[in-house]
Amino acid sequence: MALFTFCGSPQNQEKMAEQTQDTYYSMEDFGKVKKFDTHVHFRSQFDTLFIKQAAKDNFGMLTVSVYSSPTRTPEDQENFSLKMVRDYPDIVSYATTFSLDGFNEEDWESKTLAYLEKSIAHGAIAVKVWKNIGMELKNESGELVTINDKKFEAILKLLKEKDITLLGHLGEPKNTWLPLEEMTVQGDKDYFSENPKYHMYNFPDFPSYEDQVGARDEMLANNPDLRFVGAHLGSLEYDVNELAKRLDQFPNMAVDMAERISHLQYQAITNWQGVHDFFIKYQDRLIYGTDLRTGASDIQAKGLTEADEIAAHAHEVWLRHWQFFTADDEMNVPKVDGTFKGLKLPKAVVDKIYRYNAEKWYPGLLR
Repeated sequence: MALFTFCGSPQNQEKMAEQTQDTYYSMEDFGKVKKFDTHVHFRSQFDTLFIKQAAKDNFGMLTVSVYSSPTRTPEDQENFSLKMVRDYPDIVSYATTFSLDGFNEEDWESKTLAYLEKSIAHGAIAVKVWKNIGMELKNESGELVTINDKKFEAILKLLKEKDITLLGHLGEPKNTWLPLEEMTVQGDKDYFSENPKYHMYNFPDFPSYEDQVGARDEMLANNPDLRFVGAHLGSLEYDVNELAKRLDQFPNMAVDMAERISHLQYQAITNWQGVHDFFIKYQDRLIYGTDLRTGASDIQAKGLTEADEIAAHAHEVWLRHWQFFTADDEMNVPKVDGTFKGLKLPKAVVDKIYRYNAEKWYPGLLR
């Protein structure tokens, strides 16, 4: 009886509370901790609303160029990114990309290499490739071109020589090959409802999910010294065990979580321990990111158009993710149908996914 009383004494409870404070963050720590959101897209002056909110919430940001359309050129995106870096040097870094226009012309490679050399000299800390490689880009024979094509070899060689990270959005969520009603998270249902040309369920003659991921894996196997960050959980968002296999196979690969945290939350409904243990084991390979942009599906669905509304939305997203990683509360979120518990990761792990991994995998961040 005396022992029971001692363990529950005020002094012992105070000591346990201090240990908890030393080991775990609270919601009150959110604004105090330096963090990075390593996957955002700034396209116009209006988008500075995200930067201003990031300053309030203690975030640095990596804005990422994407070649998704010939009308939004890499040059135009880079020029705006450079302006943001000049205007907000303590918050913004940028990743460049390259054009696929004229891919089948003889001088495409030399032009692309020259452009990337210039971008890197201007301060780009990464190069982004997008899902149109593998899903839209075709060679002279009309066949889809994937990232393991020999025409990309010179680009990969340049990145290795310059010690520049390749950020790859290659493939899509496995949900893409399912009908809308069978998709696991609301974000995918919304996105592929709005972008049916990427809903591969409707295109059975296109390469399969396994083909897309396999091409990426082959590229990594052929370039073991290439530093690679797989965007969106490396398109292996549906199962932490499958992602773990790739991280084991490719030690120079990390992944960001942009627009895929809901998939981790979905898995936590039935496999909380597995998701938690995955974060502990691979704590050096996971990088925080959101894919924030003014045209995002959730912003459009909420009908947000004013800068203060969208900034408040960004704050809510960041805070909700912080809760998932730092607390063990029962949670419900808009993109997941079901209740799950927060992961309550130790401070050391949270610091890695929000800051130190970003600095490691993107050398030159905020240089």
